[in-house]
This record gives sequence, structure tokens and C-alpha cells, in this order.
Amino acid sequence: MLITHDTRCALDAVVGLVNTAPGDGHSDGLGDVTALRTFVDAHGVSDVGRLGEADLAAVLRVRERFEAVFAAGDPGDAARVINELVAAAGTTPRLTDHDGFDWHVHYFAPGASVADHLAADGGMALAIFVVAGECERLRRCEAPDCANAFVDLSRNRSRRYCSGRTCGNRLHVAAYRARRREAAG
Repeated sequence: MLITHDTRCALDAVVGLVNTAPGDGHSDGLGDVTALRTFVDAHGVSDVGRLGEADLAAVLRVRERFEAVFAAGDPGDAARVINELVAAAGTTPRLTDHDGFDWHVHYFAPGASVADHLAADGGMALAIFVVAGECERLRRCEAPDCANAFVDLSRNRSRRYCSGRTCGNRLHVAAYRARRREAAG
């Protein structure tokens, strides 16, 4: 599946946002405005000025909607949530070539809040998967102690873990050690 740079950046922000949600023994990664600023800076979210408590609350609501897309049972459910997200964000597609990047599309209006920015760009990036019939690529990690979201961009749709270096490797090492114990015992 061909994904453009700006779509990939929007997907990374969506996954990053979903993975800030509390659960499985970790606290909320967006517990305060400082954490939101760190997230915005880490994901290169452009056109974001000063952030406040209202921005944080709005982004947490967007995060809940993105989580619902990853939990959707079928493309129709995902499409319904995505349509609600982009409509509420006041989607305004426009071409831009800011900050040394070549021409690309932003779906948020100039001066939009950070929540509307994330909802519009992230929602449209997720919409590409619904349109392409690829919703099954929006996944949760299969490691028993991890529920991180990820987008499976592998050629054969075979990715099972959020990270092959952490979750995948940890489980493979544990299985290897279990086999060795069984063979020795």
C-alpha cells in the first residue's frame, strides 16, 4: 500500500496519540499540558501556538475517537467514527509547502486548534485505509502485556506486534527459553 509522507506523518501522530492512553500498568501519557506540548513537538504538528487545558481536554476526546477506530469491528463502524471526527474538525483541504516540505495536503483550516488539526489530518489518513479496504491494517499489539496500536504496513499484512524489537523479540526469546527448559527437563 502506497502511503505518502504527509499521510505517514498523520498516521504516526494517530498511533502515538492512541498509545498515550492509560492502561496495562502505565499512566496517561497526556496527563498535563506539558505532556501535550511534548507530544505536539515530537510529532511535528505544525501551526500550533500556545496550548492550554481546553486544548488538552479536546485532544483527549479526539484520542477516544481514534481508539474507537482501532476497535471498530468493521469498515462501516470505522467510517462512521472517522466521518464524525473530520466533520467536527471543520475539514478544509488545502495545498501547502511549509517548512521545506514539498507540496502536500493539510485537511485542517488555518488557525485550527491542535485537536481539530489532529482530527482532520489523522481522520483523513485513516479514511485512506477504509477506502482501500485495508481496515485490518489498523491493529493492536498481540503481545499479552501490550495493547499498543500500530498500522501494519507490511507487504503481506503479517505484522503482529507494535515493535519487533521489543514486544516481538521479547516473546520470541521467552518461547525459545521455554522450549529449552522443556527439552532439558
